[in-house]
Amino acid sequence: MSGDHYPGRWWHLMDDGRIQCDLCPRFCHLRDGQRGACFVRQRVGSSMALTTYGRSSGFCIDPIEKKPLSHFFPGSSIFSFGTAGCNLACKFCQNWDISRSQDMDRLMDRASPEEIARVAAEHGCKSVAFTYNDPVIFAEYAMDVADACHARGVQTVAVTAGYIGAAARREFFAKMDAANVDLKAFTEDFYFKLTGAHLQPVLDTLTFLKHETDCWFELTTLLIPGKNDSVAELAAMSRWIARELGRDVPIHFTAFHPDHKLDDVSPTPAATLRQARKIALDEGIRHVYTGNVHDTEGGTTFCPGCGKGVIVRDWHRILAYDLTDEGHCDRCGTPIAGRFGKYEGQFGRRRIPARVRMGA
Repeated sequence: MSGDHYPGRWWHLMDDGRIQCDLCPRFCHLRDGQRGACFVRQRVGSSMALTTYGRSSGFCIDPIEKKPLSHFFPGSSIFSFGTAGCNLACKFCQNWDISRSQDMDRLMDRASPEEIARVAAEHGCKSVAFTYNDPVIFAEYAMDVADACHARGVQTVAVTAGYIGAAARREFFAKMDAANVDLKAFTEDFYFKLTGAHLQPVLDTLTFLKHETDCWFELTTLLIPGKNDSVAELAAMSRWIARELGRDVPIHFTAFHPDHKLDDVSPTPAATLRQARKIALDEGIRHVYTGNVHDTEGGTTFCPGCGKGVIVRDWHRILAYDLTDEGHCDRCGTPIAGRFGKYEGQFGRRRIPARVRMGA
């Protein structure tokens, strides 16, 4: 293949002449020229192509806390980029102009994996994030970038809905040092009606990450009033997380604002976020955060041993940091789950647009 058609993986030829894309649980069946539901994977002749390889909707340097990740090198900067398209169809998508775009002209920035890794390293970024749209659909590009990053000592982060097939899941997450996975709700009804997907494949991804990888991961649930914020659903979700993933996995409950096809739904009240946090804590989850709001208590990492606030935050800003380089509480020595190192101050709430010149 040539031009913008990069050889795609995870597909097979069917008996009726169509090819099946095995990247995600949609299993799109394609004839020549047809694109999958994500729009960026296309059958070309007798094989699959990724049409967005090496093309980005933009580059930016963010605080790691924005992903959000609270236990992965807190205070560090992360080089972020995405492409276009998505394999979900969330009615509440807050990046819908990118994720639902079928306009390839939006992808104005081009860069090779090696160039992305070089620029990230030169800017002092601890990691590179595949974000803005779901990296599952540009997995080949993300994995190549990850290899280039690792060669320079730069870590990699996937911000994803976790909607990925079994074979691709194993290969994709083997390249990721960390992930934030959107657990969008805990009912099949929500997933089917509001995302066009299913819940179980996401749960499968989460249990895979926990039991079969060394990838650090945290969860995010965007709480939408009247859709996924009931006490019963949040309690059931928290119990499942504690039982299947362990009590140390961090959960971020974030505030919804009206957007895309749910612009008639009210923003999430701060009280709903605080209630969700209390429910999860009561079910035994040790690290529960509130997001998209100013809430110092909900942004603080507390030591599970002595209860001290070891990382005090206001939104993406770190107000106090009291962990050792090994990630232990400096008062009682209890280790905090996550990935830590020498704290060198915070990147802060800045968001810096970045440029990457075209690479080969």
